Amino acid sequence: MKSILVMNGPNLNLLGQREPGLYGNTTLADVETLCHDAAQKHGVAIEFMQSNHEGVLIDAMHDAGRKIANGDMIGVVFNAGAFTHTSVALQDAIKGAQVPVIEIHISNVHAREEFRHHSYLSPVAAGIVVGFGVKGYALAIDGLMATYGDEA
Repeated sequence: MKSILVMNGPNLNLLGQREPGLYGNTTLADVETLCHDAAQKHGVAIEFMQSNHEGVLIDAMHDAGRKIANGDMIGVVFNAGAFTHTSVALQDAIKGAQVPVIEIHISNVHAREEFRHHSYLSPVAAGIVVGFGVKGYALAIDGLMATYGDEA
């Protein structure tokens, strides 16, 4: 069974307790369950991870590129958190590993602080889901499958 990698960046391990007025009360474990349920509808598996460390995320993107090249993975749903706005290295990893990525943000980053309006990932993302809360993860999975799922 092919898989989709759902990657989460810094501070997303604090979902449910960090700024609940902005991010809600849903935990990262709840998001993982939501992703498994969404993927099951498409007949694919989910690999789920979170790291507060940029290098760990880069290594995971490289690994995803190998799995995609081998035909074992479809793509990546990626909430890079604050690294979205700072990491040229993650942009390079996506390009270099040739990974179809759906960039996701729980909040509408364009309605927030000015520095959040710029994404280093958007230019290399296959698509972007912004502002739908944690339900955006399921939308991102659906979008990835609609675009790349023929290979599943």
